[in-house]
Amino acid sequence: MKNFKNKAGLIIAIVITLVGLNFSSEIIYLSELASTVYKIQRTKADITDYKYFENIEISKSNNPKPWPIHKNYNIKPETQNLKKIHTELGTVAYLIIKNDSIWHEKYYKGYNQNSYSNSFSMAKSIVSAIMGKAIGDGYFESLDDKVGVYVEGYSEGYAADLTIGDLSSMSSGLDWDESYSDIFGVTAKSYITSQLNDFIKSRSIIEEPGKSFKYYSASTQLLAMTIEKATQKKISTLVQEWFVEPLGFENNALWQIDGNTNKSIKAYCCFNSNARDFARFGKLYKDFGKWNGIQILDSSFVAKSINPRFEKSPEYGYGFWLGKINENNFFAMRGILGQYVIVVPNKNIIVVRLGEKNLEKNNDRPKDFDIYLKEALVMLESEKFDYE
Repeated sequence: MKNFKNKAGLIIAIVITLVGLNFSSEIIYLSELASTVYKIQRTKADITDYKYFENIEISKSNNPKPWPIHKNYNIKPETQNLKKIHTELGTVAYLIIKNDSIWHEKYYKGYNQNSYSNSFSMAKSIVSAIMGKAIGDGYFESLDDKVGVYVEGYSEGYAADLTIGDLSSMSSGLDWDESYSDIFGVTAKSYITSQLNDFIKSRSIIEEPGKSFKYYSASTQLLAMTIEKATQKKISTLVQEWFVEPLGFENNALWQIDGNTNKSIKAYCCFNSNARDFARFGKLYKDFGKWNGIQILDSSFVAKSINPRFEKSPEYGYGFWLGKINENNFFAMRGILGQYVIVVPNKNIIVVRLGEKNLEKNNDRPKDFDIYLKEALVMLESEKFDYE
């Protein structure tokens, strides 16, 4: 405890030195940062952060729909490579769903199928899904709707051309640095500040939007703000009504907020749920927006979402990461520290991994991402499945 008190004091001293006369906003953040470090006893994000920050609770479905259990459930043991990486990186949940039935399911470090874990940036895929539903329900005309029609401050310069599609596809042109290691950087500030939406609006659009892929958490936060203005409902209400309820979530979820009087949701991250319920979004997109015979999302929107927007950036569509492993195309929800929902449509497979750490990136994705999918495919090789 003493070390963390000293660390908080050191942070205060450093920031005061750095900001000089630029007093007000930086000192407010300094106070919030020091308070957060003291409260959580560390300077890095963690999958248990829901315990230390304020949250909005999202009620589970009134008609929960448990996943079917495969006839060969947990018969096939995990590979040695999986055992090693689960231990090394602190996996808490690993799930393989085959043909819409749970085929393999393991939990670690005291977690179980009902345990909360932080989605981190997997929430970006959820917000994009909410946008798609809002388009389908007529709140927006299309992906080309201008942000400035709904949110003040986006009617001049580059900002006047910014669309909701640009935000979802990570081509906003925002003044942002997506650094997770700089505690004085904009990403850290967005995680800690009690005035999140005001902070996002303070960042200018400095490049022409819609031209190239640049992954910024601020883009998703601004998208959520735009959706809330268009629908006049909170993002937490929309996800409950449009997805949690019809998809049959078995557990309540928690969505972290910034703690101010407006209770602004950290839409770019921090949707706390469990492996089984996270997987429902993978199935929804695998089935092109249909769930139990009901079209939840427009199929053409889903198809656009899981294909690249930019030829030079084939790794991203609208809210989803894309790629190929062992000649298998996949799309995925992805969050820091190794939160993944990976979907391989041609094999009808969904792989979910939640945990404490991940490996460094190789090109456009963390090295461990490939391992979790490749080893799932190895485990499934001995099974006789109909992949049609």
